[in-house]
Amino acid sequence: MLLLAFLCIIFLCLSFWWWRNRSSVIINWPVVGMLPGLFRNSSRVHEFVTYVLQQCGGTFVFKGPWFGGLDFLMTSNPANLHHILRKKAFNYHKGPEFKEIFAESFGNGIFCADGDRWKTQRRTVHSFIKNSKFEEAVERNIQRKVLHGIFVILEHFSEQRREVDMQDVLKRFTFDCSCLLLLGFDPNSLSVEFPQVPYMQAYYDMEEVALQRHLKPQRFWKLQNWLQFGEERKMKNGSEIFDRLLYQCISRKKDLLNRSKIQMDREDFDLLTFMLVEDDDREEREMSAFKNSEKYARDMAFNLVSAGSESVSSGLTWFLWLVATHPPVEKSILEEIRTNLNAKGDDKGRCFSFGELSKLNYLQAAICEALRLYPPIPFEHTVSIDSDTLPSGHRIGKNTRVIYCPYSMGRMEEIWGEDCLEFKPERWISNNGEIKHVSPYKFIAFNAGPRACIGKDLALVEVKAVGAAVIWNYSLKVVEDHPILPANSIVLHMKHGLMVRVLKRCLS
Repeated sequence: MLLLAFLCIIFLCLSFWWWRNRSSVIINWPVVGMLPGLFRNSSRVHEFVTYVLQQCGGTFVFKGPWFGGLDFLMTSNPANLHHILRKKAFNYHKGPEFKEIFAESFGNGIFCADGDRWKTQRRTVHSFIKNSKFEEAVERNIQRKVLHGIFVILEHFSEQRREVDMQDVLKRFTFDCSCLLLLGFDPNSLSVEFPQVPYMQAYYDMEEVALQRHLKPQRFWKLQNWLQFGEERKMKNGSEIFDRLLYQCISRKKDLLNRSKIQMDREDFDLLTFMLVEDDDREEREMSAFKNSEKYARDMAFNLVSAGSESVSSGLTWFLWLVATHPPVEKSILEEIRTNLNAKGDDKGRCFSFGELSKLNYLQAAICEALRLYPPIPFEHTVSIDSDTLPSGHRIGKNTRVIYCPYSMGRMEEIWGEDCLEFKPERWISNNGEIKHVSPYKFIAFNAGPRACIGKDLALVEVKAVGAAVIWNYSLKVVEDHPILPANSIVLHMKHGLMVRVLKRCLS
């Protein structure tokens, strides 16, 4: 009887708590906080977060379980982002929890590093990108992989009249290109046979586990990791597989250096070679850190392979899907290529040079619009060092986790207007036909402030190069009734891929 009475009291208390909080977007329950609401919507986390922010004016405080350390503030407010990423950037860093979540994969690389370590790595990346051989190497790799990879696959499936997962094709393309540019190694994953590449699967497994760690109490996923059960086992296995690739590439480069066989010529330009050979004004500690520590090189390489592969393939996939499902936009892109590049209908199998791509403003507008709606990184994470007050009036305590949401920002009427859900490249074109400048704190796909994406120009030109080549040569028809949903991952992939039928483009 006493047990029954106790259970009745608990039930009545919970009922009262629910009644008092019934108008809340997420009910803050005793003990467990708002975690039940988050778990209930975990299969559609991006849409759920967007809904919550829309209902709360762009900023929301999430309360996790008592003593669980899962409280955080979410925001899509551009004024808050300017404050956090620029005005008070010195007060926000990645924080120890972020580093623990990504420890096995990103290590001490640029995406997790803070302070001097971050500055040192950013200088190294900047020197690499500004090298005179860099753009040449990027253009050469892209054109080779498009002509001998993407075109071969699309031609095959067009002739066979079979469906193909375009997302898989683009993931393989960007993975191969990134490994070539950064490691000097070609996985050759981009072929008609669609070979199983353990390095790729290892990365996707780590990516999946990293997202789950954001949604679970730290103590729980750490226990899983320690006991090596559930999804946490994937993280360990994936890390070991991918590390084998990275360390093999590093050892090979060092071995070549010891034999004096590395030359910094046009055909042998990649990140590892650059860091070992190039003699510039970088601080001696940067070079000695790389040459004396394979872990330093491994972390740098993994971070950049991740950025160069996953984010670009995500942006390309969503862009090609939007173009395929918006015929007027596709027609405008084709007309721009024909007019500005003097391209003809019988000029098939053509790739466009970086110089030519710079003339295609409407194409770039369509890409920016796709990235607005489907940013490759749907949410970003930072932690306050000291207490602060945001422009929205929300108080930030010391060591408070702040999550800002690029995916949600693209769906805010207050930011983009009532037509925010529409795919309209024209919103990026000025009256004189040039690309409009939009504040990076409003269009946050490439981050902003001191941590703004240093590879933004590279990412845009890669999407333009592949997008223009595919659209000019082929027509992609999305398979009828194929579900298009964002996957729950730290990079915004399509949950079920992008299944298309490929038709050769017929232009008069």
